[in-house]
Amino acid sequence: MIRAKAVTVSNRAAAGVYADRSGPVLVELLREAGCQVDGPFVVPDGEPVFEVLRDSVEAEYDVVVTTGGTGLTPTDRTPEMTRRVIEREVPGIADAIRLQGRDKVPASILSRGLAGVAGRTLIVNLPGSSGGVRDGMTVLGPVINHAVDQISGGDHPRSD
Repeated sequence: MIRAKAVTVSNRAAAGVYADRSGPVLVELLREAGCQVDGPFVVPDGEPVFEVLRDSVEAEYDVVVTTGGTGLTPTDRTPEMTRRVIEREVPGIADAIRLQGRDKVPASILSRGLAGVAGRTLIVNLPGSSGGVRDGMTVLGPVINHAVDQISGGDHPRSD
């Protein structure tokens, strides 16, 4: 079973201003994708994101999915913190996530979320809304097992 960690990045939720709504949705959808999930852990944006990602890679999670901190505001720094941790980007995942919700929410293309690999951990940034999490998991869910298998050295499935 894939070991996953769900992380909500929100300055206001971390400060108790309001409840985390996207994290529980993320946990539910990761479980539906066949993952054993820890979280959601709620952290403010910035250095705490770097720390939770670094610690998750060291703890050898298969997948870490964040929700939040991917927009254009000055405090949205999740992609910058993710870039400090990942060794190889997987741009197809991030691009597909941005395009998934484009017809319903044109602003989804403004997300700066990244996807990449650090050690043997796949890290994916999703938008901070419940709808953005649903759209993102529509993309990630069907490929998560194959991605984790590939990161671990698995071969491509063959149809011949």
